[in-house]
Amino acid sequence: MNEIGRVTFPVRIASIDVGSNALRLLAAEFFNSSQYNELVSDRYQLRLGHTVFLSGKISGEAIESAVRGLKQFSGKIGELDIHHLRAVATSAVRESRNGEELVERVRAETGIELEKISGSEEARLIHLAVKNRVDFGDEQWIITDLGGGSVEVSLVDAEGILWSESHTMGSVRLLEELSVSGREPGRFDKLLTEYISTLKVPSAVQTQRPAGFIGTGGNIEELGKLGGETDENGLTRLPVKNLHTLIKKLAGLSYQDRMRELDLREDRADVILPAGLVFSRIAGLLGVEEIIIPGVGLREGVVLDLVDGLQSHEHPWERQTYESAVNLGRKYMFDEQHALQVAKLALSLFDQLHELHRLGEKDRQILYAAAILHDIGIFISLNKHHKHSLYIISQSELPGFSPVEMQMIANVARYHRKSEPLLRHSAFAQLDAGQRERVERLSSILRMADAMDREHLKKVDGVNVGVLGREVVLKVVGSDDLLLERWALQKKSQYFGEKFGVHVKFKIEGQ
Repeated sequence: MNEIGRVTFPVRIASIDVGSNALRLLAAEFFNSSQYNELVSDRYQLRLGHTVFLSGKISGEAIESAVRGLKQFSGKIGELDIHHLRAVATSAVRESRNGEELVERVRAETGIELEKISGSEEARLIHLAVKNRVDFGDEQWIITDLGGGSVEVSLVDAEGILWSESHTMGSVRLLEELSVSGREPGRFDKLLTEYISTLKVPSAVQTQRPAGFIGTGGNIEELGKLGGETDENGLTRLPVKNLHTLIKKLAGLSYQDRMRELDLREDRADVILPAGLVFSRIAGLLGVEEIIIPGVGLREGVVLDLVDGLQSHEHPWERQTYESAVNLGRKYMFDEQHALQVAKLALSLFDQLHELHRLGEKDRQILYAAAILHDIGIFISLNKHHKHSLYIISQSELPGFSPVEMQMIANVARYHRKSEPLLRHSAFAQLDAGQRERVERLSSILRMADAMDREHLKKVDGVNVGVLGREVVLKVVGSDDLLLERWALQKKSQYFGEKFGVHVKFKIEGQ
């Protein structure tokens, strides 16, 4: 056996994807952190998005069917003696008004904890899966994942996601929404083409052509079988000209003809045309000639993420928060070196000052994300960038954080400079009293961490904290001239001292 971190290989892991068009199970046995054999790959036909995208609710019948399907999956997981499982739900469940009803039913009747994930978390997990199959080298690539309810378009490299956007334009959603107003012959196809023409990608992505265009999801895999070829690496390559030919053929066939002539399942035959048009649109915007189809997706990303987490000695959330916050920062061209230095110092201060602030693990996570993203507003303007940071973060998603927690992250980042938190500030006032208190404590720590990298040169190697009664001594360790950092720290520590009723003193070590 091979033991790494907290896991002994081989280890069995499973993932469940509760999507808008089906439930999917993957059970795998890992021999190391990236190589595994599939034990079970199963699909339960269920279109949860059918009513959600029209009425905003999952029908009672669909909830019953989902519980039945997940009971079947739970039985198979038990038979395989699997103890590591993550079950995720995507756009249909997260957008439905009664998604929590499904989550509670599933927990009560199957024991499965179903997690509603954001579009950004989908993109992160899919990037993991694709990176395990495709050699990115030193280049940048576009990944487009098309599900039943949304399409995620991401610019990626081997390190992570550089830019990502989630569009509410999945294959099932398009079918449900447009077919209502397109019942006349030919009307649906015209509406579909016009609607998809509104899909955009940033001009920066269009001007710098990516190394390749990667497509994931069941529909593009099926299109790849119909019009692509498999290369020596086991990747399917679908020429865009072949995709155009397939779209014309599909548009001329009824659903029944598609099933009969192309051997498509019933729940694939109707959505494959909208899917083909979405991929065609994006390929046209990117100016590429082929789509690379690795044959992996969300399920594979989840199991890879699970095994990676089992090996890590970090806090369970730390890697996820790091990756997602850095990816968001890169989207807005932040100073990554400075951001990570401030985040390191902020966590060090948080841990050493625990007897004063008495905050919990979730607060530590909020501080970590806010520290990484505190300067993101410089993308808009250096002037008042703290307020721009507040806006960008408050309008963004990070995996593992609720909407309210995102507002807290935004407020902590906003107060890394200038004014202290005040009730006349509308974004701060919208939080409840307990949340405001946590923001005040966390922002007072972030201000000191930011001061210790005043010049963005990583002069500070670390900080040692001593707490003696009402006196806090910060011993700053560094081998360079820290005069400016000392000045900034003296200024920015005043709020911390006032907040906790202590006197803050400084010592510069290593000089």
